[in-house]
Amino acid sequence: MKTLKSTLVIIALLANAFTYAQEEVTTPATEETEAESTFAISGSIDTYYRSNFSEEQLTAPGTSFAQIPGFALGMANVVIGYEGEKSGFVADLVFGPRGTEAVFGSTGSSNIVNQLYAYYNLNDKVTLTLGNFNTFLGYEVISPVANFNYSTSYMFSYGPFSHTGVKADFALSDDFSLMLGVFNQTDYTEGNFYIDDNSNAVAFEEYMYGVQLGYKGQYLNLLAGGDYTQFDFTGGFDLSDDFFLGINATVADAADDAGFSGVALYPQYSFSDSFTFGVRGEIFSETEGFTGAFGSVSEADNTSITLTGSYTSGNFILKPEIRIDTASEEIFTISPSETADNLASFVIAAIYSF
Repeated sequence: MKTLKSTLVIIALLANAFTYAQEEVTTPATEETEAESTFAISGSIDTYYRSNFSEEQLTAPGTSFAQIPGFALGMANVVIGYEGEKSGFVADLVFGPRGTEAVFGSTGSSNIVNQLYAYYNLNDKVTLTLGNFNTFLGYEVISPVANFNYSTSYMFSYGPFSHTGVKADFALSDDFSLMLGVFNQTDYTEGNFYIDDNSNAVAFEEYMYGVQLGYKGQYLNLLAGGDYTQFDFTGGFDLSDDFFLGINATVADAADDAGFSGVALYPQYSFSDSFTFGVRGEIFSETEGFTGAFGSVSEADNTSITLTGSYTSGNFILKPEIRIDTASEEIFTISPSETADNLASFVIAAIYSF
């Protein structure tokens, strides 16, 4: 608890010092320069069809979302936001299978809350945020509108989804940004505790701490606390007007030498204003003792290639996708008595944003 108090004091002192330094050189806002308050509702819906290129249709890659065979639902996402002159809030609600997976650490009525936070702008350089917000790590996100590929990577699926806590965002310059945060244990929304097998509430002894340093759209991220440490790099480069290359690399270490690591490249080429083709190539590894993507297999590597087309017409997006996973061990369960080290599948998704 002393560590948490010390960290909160440091964040507050940094924010106060940064605010004081900015106030000395910032002209007070006039009525003409004050931003108007805005209230907005946005969101999306998504649905899809999934099939394997084999007789066994119940098997899917061990990643989040787009796992259901046949015609299936993604989620309905409604985001309510208010932005005032100095403060605002976001209430991000999700309904459906994709939403349920995204907020798996929540209970009761909170199991539809993807994000719920309030923020306060100390000035135009410092913002304080308190509540529940999606993670700052990784290239991919929960919303299917903001992801190019419809299925998700292993790194996204087994890194954090969200954090509940407080963070301070600093715009250090036009090119540099810094975020400092203190959070509950990853994906725990209602307090820093869990319910054990005997229905007792057990408090976590440690909080999580986050740091993000940004430079021109490239981000170095750190999440640490207790026996868990994760380093992450996320970025992207416009190689031409039509060709973009995204990149994500991560390594996580947990207790007893368990953990995971991976790297993914996301080349995308725009053939027209309405059609873009992209590839996700990911190499992902689990170390012995980590229970996640590979089920009962204690240690393995997997390479996945995902080919995605994205056709846009107004607010409507159609995404056909072929995905091929190849593992070093037989991690895919074909039947109770049969496993395989590879899997190929097809997905076509329809997304509408508003």
